[in-house]
Amino acid sequence: MLVLGLETSCDETGVALYDSEQGLLADALFSQIDLHRVYGGVVPELASRDHVKRMLPLIRQVLEEAGREAGQIDAVAYTAGPGLVGALLVGASCAQALALAWGVPAVGVHHMEGHLLAPMLEAQPPQFPFVALLVSGGHTQLVRVDGIGRYELLGESVDDAAGEAFDKTAKLMGLRYPGGPEIARLAEQGTPGRFVFPRPMTDRPGLDFSFSGLKTFTLNTWQQCRSAGDESEQTRCDIALAFQQAVVETLTIKCRRALRQTGLTSLVIAGGVSANQSLRQSLERMLGEFKGQVFYARPRFCTDNGAMIAYAGCQRLLAGQHDGPAITVQPRWSMDTLPAI
Repeated sequence: MLVLGLETSCDETGVALYDSEQGLLADALFSQIDLHRVYGGVVPELASRDHVKRMLPLIRQVLEEAGREAGQIDAVAYTAGPGLVGALLVGASCAQALALAWGVPAVGVHHMEGHLLAPMLEAQPPQFPFVALLVSGGHTQLVRVDGIGRYELLGESVDDAAGEAFDKTAKLMGLRYPGGPEIARLAEQGTPGRFVFPRPMTDRPGLDFSFSGLKTFTLNTWQQCRSAGDESEQTRCDIALAFQQAVVETLTIKCRRALRQTGLTSLVIAGGVSANQSLRQSLERMLGEFKGQVFYARPRFCTDNGAMIAYAGCQRLLAGQHDGPAITVQPRWSMDTLPAI
């Protein structure tokens, strides 16, 4: 089965072709970072308009790179949620229109299920069951995964997600958008131990997260340094390192608890923050305690992309699932409502 995947949940337009027998044939991505950077964050209306502009050229590009024609496509998968409603509607409208024109089925994919399954695109994919840490700009969740659609939520953020905390902290320190890569870049030059930040909600049982207080702690530390006349680049680096260490250690502690609670030894990390090298190294060391293994996608499949949507959609299409012709999206959509396959 040859599936065209479309991703338009936020500020990246992703298109990919996935073949159920040959694997990923081609993928293309256009990031809107430069468009939104001047505003310090994503402007939903601009995001939607840019998706309209980029979608068809990217589809043509992917078809050409894969050496395929539109008439060979068997189905279209698209991100139906969660995400920005206007951006989602662009992808859903395009997918349903193409499916109608080509006489093929269309299926809406849950954005976070796409992230969760992205490591399946690698040469050595994880085997069910496993624990998944989903860390992105909008979500921080720990999930037990027994199969596609067989998800048990173990814990989640009660306020800011980890990626959101990275972006907001960077903005408070005057760093450019998006903040996650900027914090990671500065942290590489940081002085270990100069600042020590709290590890939120690790002194109590449970698997939920909270990063809002850590963001405030970082802001207070930065303001104290500025009041003392210390706004040096090294101080920025030292604060960035302390912040990143606090987030990474908090995530690692919670993942260790989840593995012990479930008795599993395989961990998947997915979402934009999973590209953070410090987080990957910390989790790999921790998995050594369990004689287990951590799995993640290559960096370009950690952020939003069409490949993960094409793969996830293909699995559901092969199981006989597809949508009707109505154009519907779900800006808020709990993953535990998905049917198992």
